[in-house]
Amino acid sequence: MWHTTDGAIARRDLGSPRHLVSWIARVLLIAAFFFALLWLVSIYSGALRNPRYLDGWVLAVGMSLQLGFHIAIKTNRLSPKSVARWRKFHIFIGWLLITAFITHSDFSLPDTGFELALWAGFVLVTFSGVFGTYLTWSLQAKGRIDEHVNFDCLHTRISEMARDVRKIVATPDAIASVGLPIPPYDVWIADLYTNHLEKFFDRPRNVRAHLVGSQRPLKRITNEIDNLSYYVDAQCKEKLAAIRNLAVEKDRLDFARVHYALSKGWLFVHVPITYALIVLSVLHVLVVYSFSSGA
Repeated sequence: MWHTTDGAIARRDLGSPRHLVSWIARVLLIAAFFFALLWLVSIYSGALRNPRYLDGWVLAVGMSLQLGFHIAIKTNRLSPKSVARWRKFHIFIGWLLITAFITHSDFSLPDTGFELALWAGFVLVTFSGVFGTYLTWSLQAKGRIDEHVNFDCLHTRISEMARDVRKIVATPDAIASVGLPIPPYDVWIADLYTNHLEKFFDRPRNVRAHLVGSQRPLKRITNEIDNLSYYVDAQCKEKLAAIRNLAVEKDRLDFARVHYALSKGWLFVHVPITYALIVLSVLHVLVVYSFSSGA
């Protein structure tokens, strides 16, 4: 469940050629969909038909697919791989819906109160969806925690790590057990713990840094540990290496707490607004076709 990297600050290589090609392909596909929809709208207009019916039904189909994503997730019958594929599909369809919404709104603001409610609902869903996409991307960019880690276990694990670090720091050097003079290395490690590590391991830290994906606080700690490692003996180097690994893992867990707290809070915004938008959209379809039929 908990990944270690021998003290290295791991980061998934999102700049790899394969990832870059995949990202460019998605952008080009979305752009192609947008221009194809514009082309179809122009043809529809040339046939003296209201193009809003065309892009409106594109929106309806896309929103139905998004609703299917929520239903599929709620069933809890999907494997983790299927959930990941559904999530990618959900995000991709969301970007396509933005392009369809732009053409459906005809690049203008709404005129009536009901249209304004629809417009505002879609904008809120869009911004919350973009934020959720950022959360997913940030987790991938960090590449430092298990996506399926249990949030409820994080506090327990952080407490265990704090206890492990205290135990390592309190363990005396073996040379002291044979009656020889005690070297100052253990004192240095104890000072390092008091000045730089005790507060860090005491509770979750660096929330603001994790919000923006910064690893500067962790680098400051690991630099202090690495600098001290140059001046101690082999046994203390091993102790410092173990402490460094725990510091890196603790930083992962702090990031996990921030990420999952944001994910849970985000869902309380995105999901209710999505369902409200679906209800408004159904009413919108009924109103449009009622007036078009002369009712």
